[in-house]
Amino acid sequence: MNHGSHFPGPESARHSRTGMPYILVAPNGARRGHSDHPALPVTTDETVAAARACFAAGAQGLHLHVRDADGRHSLDPGRYREVLGELRQAVPQMQVQITTEAAGIYDVSAQLACVLAVCPYWASISVREIAREPELVDRVYGACAAQGTRVQHILYDAEDVALLTRWRSQGIVRPEQADRLFVLGRYATGQVSRPEDLDRFLPTDAPWMVCAFGPQEHACLLAAAARGGDLRVGFENGLTDADGIPWADNAASVAALVTALERSRT
Repeated sequence: MNHGSHFPGPESARHSRTGMPYILVAPNGARRGHSDHPALPVTTDETVAAARACFAAGAQGLHLHVRDADGRHSLDPGRYREVLGELRQAVPQMQVQITTEAAGIYDVSAQLACVLAVCPYWASISVREIAREPELVDRVYGACAAQGTRVQHILYDAEDVALLTRWRSQGIVRPEQADRLFVLGRYATGQVSRPEDLDRFLPTDAPWMVCAFGPQEHACLLAAAARGGDLRVGFENGLTDADGIPWADNAASVAALVTALERSRT
């Protein structure tokens, strides 16, 4: 399959030789901007610079959001192709996952159209978002399967897990579409996710990753790593360390997480 941006696909994330978890950096998200942190990437050049720095700091992959000319969340295929092309040139070894997040802007038809037009190697899909239009769910997963787009399911709670389980049993979600991202917390002022929030999702026999909001982001990620999970880190979810001190940039957060992971293994 000729993908719109043919980065290498994510391996089963835990590295066989080191035992370290896979680290996916989410440097911006759909909602935050420079007013939240001056080093949060919004433009193409800023995103590419952040990707390069985060890869050097130890992130293997990047969770990609693109913005329109006014800095707002976008699923525009042309913008995706532009940024993916720049990333391919700047950090060819970094694996890139595009988001299909609706963010209260897009309907499921637009999310499906984005996947079809970009034809990415890897995409994240929120099950609760595409459940808004049940008649399109099979088409979304079928399109990903047909074009070889790897899917990571975004799950917020037990109801999302149950919905995904039902879709798998019905054959709507294909057998190879197993990867999960467990989201600890929400986009809310003062949100503090905690390591024990993991308990509502585990155990699971599917490949899984965790992201967490607020100053306990790294504590949650270290707890996930200890239980065999992979990690998503970055300004989409957390802007500060545990003491509330802002990270200098996304790469600083990645580097601190890598250091903490290495220390936890000694």
